[in-house]
Amino acid sequence: MNTFQIDVVSAEELIYSGQARFVALPGEAGELGILAGHTPLITRIKPGAVRIERADGGATEDDFVFVAGGVLEVQPKHVTVLADTAIRGKDLDEAKAQEALKLAQENRAHAKEVQDIAVVEGELAMLAAQLAAIRKLRNRPH
Repeated sequence: MNTFQIDVVSAEELIYSGQARFVALPGEAGELGILAGHTPLITRIKPGAVRIERADGGATEDDFVFVAGGVLEVQPKHVTVLADTAIRGKDLDEAKAQEALKLAQENRAHAKEVQDIAVVEGELAMLAAQLAAIRKLRNRPH
C-alpha cells in the first residue's frame, strides 16, 4: 500500500502528523484528493475540512481537521498543509461556532465602512465553512 507523510500546521502548532493513504481538502478551484505519488503542487486552500485516511485504515476525529484557509504543498511522499488557523475535529464546538456566527451577523448589520464589511464577510464565510465541517464530521461513519 502506498502511503505518504502528512503534516497539518497552523501558526500556533503542529496539528496533525502521520502516514496517510489519502487526503481530501478544499482547494481554491474545488475539492482536492491526494494519493501517494501525486504530482508536485502548491496551491491555496479555502476554509473547510481536511479529511485524512490513515495508513492503518483507522479513523478518529483526530483524522479530521478544519482549516480556515492556507497553502497546500504536495510532494510525491510528503504533503504539508500550512493553515491560517486549524482546529482538530475533536476540538470543534458547534455551539461556540453558532454563537460566533450570530455575533458576526450582528456586526455585519452595523458595519458601515467598506473595509469593516469586508472583514466581517470574511469571518462569516469562515464560520459557515466551520459549521459545514462540523456537520460533515458529525455525519461521517466511524
